[in-house]
Amino acid sequence: MPRMKTKPAKNLKGTLFDLSGRVALVTGGGQGLGRAIARGFAAAGADVMICGRREQTLRAVAGEIRRLRVRGEYEVCDLTRRGESVRLAQTALRRMGRVDILVNNAGTNVPQGIERITDADWDRVLELNVSPCMALSRALAPGMKKRGWGRIIHISSVMAFASKAGRAPYSATKAALVGLARGMALDLAPHGINVNCLAPGPFLTDLPMSLLSERQKKALAGRTAFGRWADPAELVGPALLLASEAGSFVTGETLVVDGGLLCKTF
Repeated sequence: MPRMKTKPAKNLKGTLFDLSGRVALVTGGGQGLGRAIARGFAAAGADVMICGRREQTLRAVAGEIRRLRVRGEYEVCDLTRRGESVRLAQTALRRMGRVDILVNNAGTNVPQGIERITDADWDRVLELNVSPCMALSRALAPGMKKRGWGRIIHISSVMAFASKAGRAPYSATKAALVGLARGMALDLAPHGINVNCLAPGPFLTDLPMSLLSERQKKALAGRTAFGRWADPAELVGPALLLASEAGSFVTGETLVVDGGLLCKTF
């Protein structure tokens, strides 16, 4: 299935979605949804730091961010290693001065039936999809509390609410983020920090494109109300809602962005 061309983000300064003066950290920001969100935040005025494992890709995206006349930085790290989350948080604070908005986007999927999943694969999915979300939030929340303002967004998935054969570990981790956001929201709301999840449906990113056959891609597109896959840029608006003053009274929630996939039962 051909990719849709990413549309340039519009200038949102001077609106409820304005992020001027804010600093964002987006994990997995070198490609796919993370790249789109990072560029969208930059277009709204935020300074943005991204992280990932591929330096060449990160450098290119940081360049795209800087062309939007904000600060763009990157850090190479492997968040499957628990200590890397702590190092990333410290690096972001040192280089950016502070972090107002954290987007926990990095994730992976290892499709295997529950009777075949190995301990190593289970640990890898859990360690990347869930543990960094906790560790980075724990490390960055104190600064947000001192300033009385913060936004934490976990990227969950529609697979938190519906699944398929061979996706049990992935669904388990994405459902965990929904619960994590609810609990964190109650802990942090008294300090002016909002915590939410985004649950994307079928988006044209490398992960599903590499795992699904052409027949499966077409079938999944047909399951949406629009009959198509979404472009990563279509997640920018929902992300800006949760990251800005536009979503000031939204916390502990999961915003599903799936083109009507979950509501189409028959």
